[in-house]
Amino acid sequence: MDKRLRRILPAVQKPARYTGGEYNEIIKDKAGVKLRMAFCFPDVYEIGMSNLGMRILYGVINNEPDIWCERVFAPWGDMAEAMRKNNIPLYALESGDPVSEFDVLGFSIGYEMAYCTVLDMLDMAGLPVRSEDRTELVPLVFAGGTSCCNPEPMAPFMDLMVLGEGEEADVEVLRLFQRARDEGWSKRDFLLEAAKIQGVYVPSLYEPVYNADGTLAELKCLPGAPETVTKRIVQDLDSVYYPTNPIVPSTEIVHDRVNLELFRGCVRGCRFCQAGYVYRPIRSKSPETVIAQGIESIKNTGCQEATLLSLSSSDYRHLPAACDGLLDWCEPRNVSLSLPSLRADNFSMELMSRLQKVRRGGLTFAPEAGTQRLRDVINKNVTEDDLLNTCRIAFEGGWNGIKLYFMLGLPTETDEDVVGIADLAAQVLHVWRESSPNKQRGVRITVSTSCFVPKPHSPFQWEAQVTMSEYRRRVNLLRDSITAKNVQYNWHDADTSFIEAALSRGDRRVGGVVEAAWRRGARMEAWSDYFDYRRWLDAFADCSLDPAFYATRERAEDECLPWSRVDMGVRTSLLLRERHRAYDAQLSPDCRVACSACGAQSLLPKGVKCDG
Repeated sequence: MDKRLRRILPAVQKPARYTGGEYNEIIKDKAGVKLRMAFCFPDVYEIGMSNLGMRILYGVINNEPDIWCERVFAPWGDMAEAMRKNNIPLYALESGDPVSEFDVLGFSIGYEMAYCTVLDMLDMAGLPVRSEDRTELVPLVFAGGTSCCNPEPMAPFMDLMVLGEGEEADVEVLRLFQRARDEGWSKRDFLLEAAKIQGVYVPSLYEPVYNADGTLAELKCLPGAPETVTKRIVQDLDSVYYPTNPIVPSTEIVHDRVNLELFRGCVRGCRFCQAGYVYRPIRSKSPETVIAQGIESIKNTGCQEATLLSLSSSDYRHLPAACDGLLDWCEPRNVSLSLPSLRADNFSMELMSRLQKVRRGGLTFAPEAGTQRLRDVINKNVTEDDLLNTCRIAFEGGWNGIKLYFMLGLPTETDEDVVGIADLAAQVLHVWRESSPNKQRGVRITVSTSCFVPKPHSPFQWEAQVTMSEYRRRVNLLRDSITAKNVQYNWHDADTSFIEAALSRGDRRVGGVVEAAWRRGARMEAWSDYFDYRRWLDAFADCSLDPAFYATRERAEDECLPWSRVDMGVRTSLLLRERHRAYDAQLSPDCRVACSACGAQSLLPKGVKCDG
């Protein structure tokens, strides 16, 4: 360890974040590898180490014997300040080597408020933040993750972006890069060749053209650019790599447990949900694979809890078989099993009884809206009776804590819908009074709201976000409508949601705003400790842009959108159809009731069907 690090670590919070040396980390002989990649996560260790995608790709890339992939996390403010003061560059945990010595830097960007942290990490590594200023092939800087579904806000900073799932595409990019470096290609020659790989978006091959009113006229393809970049997916989840020997963190992390992926995609089609569309088509693991991976992971880590993960875990076709197989092994060893993403319309006492045998935690459900009309608008396909019956089952089974998540500012929302949230919480309380076998324990009902953020590649991508003042008015209305002492109300800050909305649907000009905000001191903006709303307003002003233009403006359906060159597998015609059905409060059946012909099936080879 660098002597300078030894001096500063005792003075910072959670020094274990910065030391490495964890059980199951991968160490390779530097002399024996041909390519080194720094896997950069633009948030603190506890968040990054909880990220399943990072765990998967870390293992996938390190399975290549001549490539060494090491982890790099963003330091917290005290550590970042100490590193800069002592001239310590950003370094990788496994080797302790400066990131600037690596051949490739790969960023995983899962949320827009991490944009400034990406720039800060590049700067701490001693690298120019803009791609055009990194003229040489080495180091290559690329990104992936959900936020790359709209690649344009980060286009000025990335050499390329991988759209979709990276297990195969990342390795293809690295192998091409290795060849280009060894053969002495120019950076441009490499990028032109990389653009031929499915799922690779090269920002420098597209030129935005704007209308007089500031809207995007077109994203012009330059020579060598594909007309459309189609995302990558993994075809077979049973055969693809999965981290059954994950790193055991050296300090407490957000999700300190074994994570077991059940399937990718979602059958539901909630109209506000970006993930439900961009992760299509639906592909499932066999229960035998889930059980085997779970047992092996627990043995290799010593964890006492395993979580079954997917966008909607209770929709997994083989859930009873997977739970039975896992619990048969887990129960005698006092290992608990949890399902964090449950739906109110398919929750059963049988399943609940099995899960509570080892350890009983709280239950969380997301009705999203307080009235049936608005739930139909967003295609939630959950009724009030579904929710109340589920709560009754939970209370009868001994649970006394229910968390309910909602959004404010959904399209067509009225004050009646807002007050409906309070009414629904009151009904849940009433159900507890009727059905709880042990009322002496009391009950905790928590209502949480966030401000709706329209996202690319969803049916609501054209919608305006409500203004901050209107969101705050609705928060106050709901707060005043909740009168029961047993119901607690928490709400998300409006300022952050407004900036997130501006970034999520931003064009390439917003990249200048991100840089301006960073130069004004922005980093770790996903944390309230660091978020500064005024700083973002000043950054937009620096670039002569209005954040409301991106956040609270409704898009015309024929407007060219910044992600127009990106194909995530779902037809625009389907998104438009769902938008129009929303305004009529018309439900669309889930994928297992009737196929919507969304287009995602085309990403699968002939003969392989979507599991919807």
